[in-house]
Amino acid sequence: MIGRRLSSLPYFEHELATTAAAKPTMPAIEIRDWHQGLPTLTGSLISLRELRPSDAISLLESLTTEEVSRFISAPPTTIEGFQNFIAWTHRQRAAGEHVCFAVVPRGTDMAIGLFQVRALADGFEDAEWGFAIASEFWGSGVFADGANLVVGFSFEALGVRRLEARAATRNGRGNGALMKLGAVREAVLRRSFARRGRHHDQALWTILAEDWTPREVPRGRRLIH
Repeated sequence: MIGRRLSSLPYFEHELATTAAAKPTMPAIEIRDWHQGLPTLTGSLISLRELRPSDAISLLESLTTEEVSRFISAPPTTIEGFQNFIAWTHRQRAAGEHVCFAVVPRGTDMAIGLFQVRALADGFEDAEWGFAIASEFWGSGVFADGANLVVGFSFEALGVRRLEARAATRNGRGNGALMKLGAVREAVLRRSFARRGRHHDQALWTILAEDWTPREVPRGRRLIH
């Protein structure tokens, strides 16, 4: 439901699951009715595309490790659970409430993570985004490449004015990534995220459309060996 905070992104709907250059520029974004299907966005290291049912296997392998899952909403634990989650993201996109992109390294067709954006009110003027990426791709530049694409898409295609993100204060890597992206830390939300019987403080980070400039994608290790 629009306006109801479910959890910090990335968010996995379990209730339904049981039923570069020195100064990079944004690539041209295909403007069309994204309610009917998400466009494929192409960066220097990865592409972002809509999730497919066949992504369930690789997402299960990528997002359920301890390193990835400890600071995010609990992911599904089965292939069927991820298939149901993927179907839910398609329904949410068609309803105009949420978009979810698969992260796919160049030269492959395997989803190794995801980016989500959801509306916080009617329409997408205010929105929240989140991400989860397989740990073996940390430090490779994948996050910065994907973030440039999804933040640009949010402002240019979805019409977002204010884009929020939340990260557990103990999640040093996640908070560092948001800071390097140019997000502004506005507040600490005390005991706002429940995970495994514990409540964690979260930092609230924001990017405004008028402040956004794509970031340079760092040169990490090679993605394809």
